[in-house]
Amino acid sequence: MTNTPIYQIKAEFFKVLGHPARIRVLEVLREGERSVSDLAPVVGLEASHLSQQLAVLRRSKLVGTRKEGTSVLYSVSNPMVFELLDVARKILTSSLVDTRALLQELKRS
Repeated sequence: MTNTPIYQIKAEFFKVLGHPARIRVLEVLREGERSVSDLAPVVGLEASHLSQQLAVLRRSKLVGTRKEGTSVLYSVSNPMVFELLDVARKILTSSLVDTRALLQELKRS
């Protein structure tokens, strides 16, 4: 990894975030740690598919785990990921506002 250009590392990072289920998992984990059985109904995935997505997030070190009894609890490893999601929301909102303004202008023409 030391010889890998930073732009390639960033691209790999964004690939991990490129799946809607992973984004949803991170959004739910903003509220605190959860088990797979807690996450599954909120995220809307079967436990097996959710576990696959969580494994990708774990390998990328975006989420971590801890055991509590027989449960494995997942949490976000670095809260800066929430800042990234917030910035993404702001970018999308800004884009939609611009599109809305353009549509209104077209209606007046």
